[in-house]
Amino acid sequence: MDTLDQMRVFVRVAGCGQITAAANTLNTSPGSVSRAIADLEGRLHTRLLNRSTRKIALTQAGEIYLARCKQILSDIERAEEEAGDAQRRPRGKVRVHSFGGFGKYYILPAIKEYRTLFPEVSVDLTLSQSDPGLYEGVTDVAIAATQSGLPDSELVSYLLGDSFSVLCASPGYVQEHGKPASPAELEAHECVILHTPVFPAHQWLLESIKGIEPVNASGSVELNTVESAATAVRASMGIGALPVYAALEGFADGSLVRVLPRFTLRKLNIYALHPSGRYTDARIRTWIEFLRKYFPVITARDSELLEKHNSIANDIDA
Repeated sequence: MDTLDQMRVFVRVAGCGQITAAANTLNTSPGSVSRAIADLEGRLHTRLLNRSTRKIALTQAGEIYLARCKQILSDIERAEEEAGDAQRRPRGKVRVHSFGGFGKYYILPAIKEYRTLFPEVSVDLTLSQSDPGLYEGVTDVAIAATQSGLPDSELVSYLLGDSFSVLCASPGYVQEHGKPASPAELEAHECVILHTPVFPAHQWLLESIKGIEPVNASGSVELNTVESAATAVRASMGIGALPVYAALEGFADGSLVRVLPRFTLRKLNIYALHPSGRYTDARIRTWIEFLRKYFPVITARDSELLEKHNSIANDIDA
């Protein structure tokens, strides 16, 4: 019997006033209860109980120790209840890591909607291209993107859906330099190069109903964030491959036009990742479940907006 179990037996004996009565409530034998008390006193080198044939009384040391035991056992019980409640009730803070532009356009709005459902959960969102620190315990859930499957690891992954980029230019750039009529003609144009861990850089893999066509893009401006690349394209610094969520805003306000509308850049799979473990807190579980429902809806909306823009642009060109 470990120390905590001995403490529980001691508290029960003190409450019942008799070894036999305590044994009955603990569903054990009087001998086991007596041995537990004796072992506890032996470990402490202190007598806790004065025993007689009819009654048990606490010694002065026993009274002090009893108060401490009750507090310790109460704290343990409360801690176990809180830990168990964490599996059932979403509360506390969930630390989320996402790459910059994606987090701004998708994760921030998702947080707002998620918290209307689970107001007791706060969200600490980090937008960065750096390692999310899942193994170091810095992050609870990371949003990652890849053109292929994730490598085998100790992380649990959930496929949320996919995203893609489109080619864009400013109206001023098109007026001065024209639009390429085919992917091959892109190589004669100045391109804004976006290089991040998740988006293609110099080699653009253009995808259409006919398949994938690689293009070697080159330009005098290279950037490492979606926002800066979008700003450069709006400033007529070249043709850029922008994620659809970043391009739609420019299409809507007229600061961007689409280039080679029959093509998109190869899709990226979007995953939610968290460290593996037998138990997952309700705050993490509900956040991932929410993203798995939210992300397909929001990306379908963006695809519809892009198709609407393409239809309008085609009508204008016609």
